[in-house]
Amino acid sequence: MTEQIIHGFLLALHNIALVGCAAAPFYNRSLVTHRSQFGPKLFYELDKVVEDTLQGNAPYCISFIITLFVTGIGIPLNYYLFNDSFKDLSNVASISLTLKLVSVVGMVIIMSMIFLKINPKLKVMFEGFSSSSQPDSETEAEFFKLRARRKYLCEICLVFAISVLVFSAFMGFEV
Repeated sequence: MTEQIIHGFLLALHNIALVGCAAAPFYNRSLVTHRSQFGPKLFYELDKVVEDTLQGNAPYCISFIITLFVTGIGIPLNYYLFNDSFKDLSNVASISLTLKLVSVVGMVIIMSMIFLKINPKLKVMFEGFSSSSQPDSETEAEFFKLRARRKYLCEICLVFAISVLVFSAFMGFEV
């Protein structure tokens, strides 16, 4: 019974992290799509809200990915602790696990590109803007070019996140 309680707890945390991993790029995409209707022209107050929201989500994304990894490792280790062997997986479950791991690694790579390269550049650029004046057209164009790159990467991340959810559904197939 202890094994099942621990498994249930780990699985619940794992599922919450899965949903969080999918929700973050989904809602970020929605925000960026709504912002794009105003075109590549800086509207300081609006763009401040967008940047604060998108960059403020980074700690949540990182927390969800860490939780996903920790619980993803904890679930098979819990089984091993109580059974002295790892659970045999069917071919469907093994393939699903492999594809899920590839998708999670893809998400981590994309998040690293966004959080370590693009967001810091956007933050520095945005700090140079003000609500009282428009930026020069070259800086504004570079700012929106970086934003477009981030949006593109978030789109890919969303596909990976949905893939993680789909592949998870097939991991319960028995041998």
